Amino acid sequence: MAEIRSSGTWASALSADEFTAIKSVGFEPVGQVLGAAVYNVGYTGGYACPGAWAGYGGYASPYRSVTTVSGMGHQGSFGPMVQTLYDARHAAIGRMSAECAELGGHGVVGVALTIGRFPAGGLEFKAIGTAVRAPGGVPLKRPFTSDLSGQDFAKLIMAGWVPVGLVLGISIGARHDDWLTVNQTSWGMGNSEVGGYTDLVNQTRHDARGQLERDVNRLGAEGVVVSTMDMQVRERECTMQEHRKDHIVECTIVGTATAHFGQPHRLAKGSSLAILSLDPQRRQAARVKLGR
Repeated sequence: MAEIRSSGTWASALSADEFTAIKSVGFEPVGQVLGAAVYNVGYTGGYACPGAWAGYGGYASPYRSVTTVSGMGHQGSFGPMVQTLYDARHAAIGRMSAECAELGGHGVVGVALTIGRFPAGGLEFKAIGTAVRAPGGVPLKRPFTSDLSGQDFAKLIMAGWVPVGLVLGISIGARHDDWLTVNQTSWGMGNSEVGGYTDLVNQTRHDARGQLERDVNRLGAEGVVVSTMDMQVRERECTMQEHRKDHIVECTIVGTATAHFGQPHRLAKGSSLAILSLDPQRRQAARVKLGR
């Protein structure tokens, strides 16, 4: 970072339009920054059936199961795995922010968060973006991070808002396939709602949104601009009942937390301009309308 800073040059992943938009609101790029973390997910926490033993009164209910989500912290709710996903992403974002600070930047725009398999084992969490600064601006204690494009970043600044940081909402929900769900998905049921699956996706999304709100509050921001809401569904053989399956839903929400800092920038209004139509028929129609 010291070598890049002393070279007097910079690199970025910005397009020409993004670069122009950022310059229009008083910022300039100072370099491309990267943060990465490789984690081994060995213990997920979801080792038990999430719903077979959580029916009525805590006993197995073959008729109707329940949905468990990671935010509950119950047995089989995948809490340790979700915590690992948070820790890994925050580690990558933190290292990217540290590079931004080393380059003298005030924040990072256009951040891309990716997850990929690491060849030697584990998962690689990577955050890459372009560090920007406002020349003459006061150094920030913590650079902001944002996945907004250059154009969206400029619109946000012109509207009187500033990005605070990337926020995450992650939740994993699970539900045991009970007797009711199996019958509702059979070919003889026709077109009908599967109540168990509806409850699973709704509760998982709701838990992810709750986690997102807590992340926004942690940064002291006022709101969030959501960029992605991804949901993945898979199934596995039930660990406690034969010939039954558990359905697992993972919901991830990523966005940029924002805070209000000033009045929106408005363009100066010019004097009104009167225009006379050159079409004689339209002029005559206007005279008739005005009673002249």
